Amino acid sequence: MPLAACAAAGALLLTGCSGQEKTGSSGGDTKFVQGTGQITKVPAGERKSAPELTGTSVEGKKLKLSDYRGKVVVLNVWGSWCSPCRAEAPNLAKVARDTEDKGVQFIGINTRDLDKANAKAFERNYEIDYPSFYDPNGRLILKFPKNTLSPQAIPSTVVLDRDGKIAVRALKELSEKELRSALDPLIAAK
Repeated sequence: MPLAACAAAGALLLTGCSGQEKTGSSGGDTKFVQGTGQITKVPAGERKSAPELTGTSVEGKKLKLSDYRGKVVVLNVWGSWCSPCRAEAPNLAKVARDTEDKGVQFIGINTRDLDKANAKAFERNYEIDYPSFYDPNGRLILKFPKNTLSPQAIPSTVVLDRDGKIAVRALKELSEKELRSALDPLIAAK
């Protein structure tokens, strides 16, 4: 199962599966893809465009990344089975509520949850009010071009500037302070 799950998530898993076992929300053990712990910030003139992402949300509604052009967008890759995702979820939910009126839109990319019920329970439990793409096979994540700051771990967070360009990537669970530090300069750059 762990090897098949890693293969299904595809090339995104460049960092490889961690040898650490983590207990998922279904009660079984699942390996998560451990990030490097890096937060990378890109100067405005060196940013590359994020790919167009379209699909359906965990709630079954159509979702399109380009509909949020003009806003700072926080894309967070998560799975209900992922312990670091559960740890950072309250931080994401709080900052999403606090920055909504400042032109910031949070969007999740739920991956490797084969049952939407687990993803819905995660969103309910952590009071996630923003939409998440439902991407059980990791296809959306693979749309990020090579040599860009693509999300390469679970959890990963990519922050897009108002022009839809990748300004920040975090390959780790984010604290509220780290998230605000990444967002503040992008919010100020109107």
